[in-house]
Amino acid sequence: MEQRRLTFIVVPHGDLETRTYEISYRRLRVYLTLGVVLLLAFIVVVSSWWYVASQAARVPGLEREVVRLEQERAQVAELARTLAEVEAQYERVRRLLGADAAPEGREPWLPPLRRGEGGAAGEDGGEPPEGWPLTEAGFITRAQVNTGGAEHPGLDVAVPAGSYVLASAGGRVAEAGSDEVYGLFVRLEHDGGFETMYGHASQLFVQPGDSVEQNEVIALSGSTGRSTAPHLHFEIRKDGQAVDPLTLVQQP
Repeated sequence: MEQRRLTFIVVPHGDLETRTYEISYRRLRVYLTLGVVLLLAFIVVVSSWWYVASQAARVPGLEREVVRLEQERAQVAELARTLAEVEAQYERVRRLLGADAAPEGREPWLPPLRRGEGGAAGEDGGEPPEGWPLTEAGFITRAQVNTGGAEHPGLDVAVPAGSYVLASAGGRVAEAGSDEVYGLFVRLEHDGGFETMYGHASQLFVQPGDSVEQNEVIALSGSTGRSTAPHLHFEIRKDGQAVDPLTLVQQP
């Protein structure tokens, strides 16, 4: 079997000499095996190259996608920070407005009795308005503005509805009633040409002509008039001109 050979005879056209080739079966099997191995290796190389080439073609698109995702991640992080700030502000406003306060267990505090009615302004010593107009600090949502064409002559202080509004100084009630913009309001006259005004109240405890002392409860805060949430609008005027309240009063 090992001596068997395969003979190839090549007969060319014309007068050329006939050629004969012999090869053993063993060598033929070796050559065939080697050829099959080389063919398989070639197929593997071609397939691998095709896969690598197709993946490489995707790289620019993947890089663009990575850049887009990084931008979106930065936007999401910024939105998360903004949301956290808004939630913190919302929680502060909820606490200030008493949204989470238990209605039970709070004893009512009634306004103190006034010493009389029809008294003169400045009964409490004639000092300029310097008392904070609320029994709590509240949260200043808008300060006085009187520049650039905009005008807001006083402070807006967010407090829970029903908070006690105090007279910033002793004086006389010049006006107490209802206004389209300020809702229920009180205007006090004081010595030295000073006036104070308290707007958006829910209930008034004084009438025109009453005399009041500094820190006397004159109203309850609310959201009457042009108002979107419970707060107190507080103004101070000197000789008819608006004065920034924060230059005279100090927030607790």
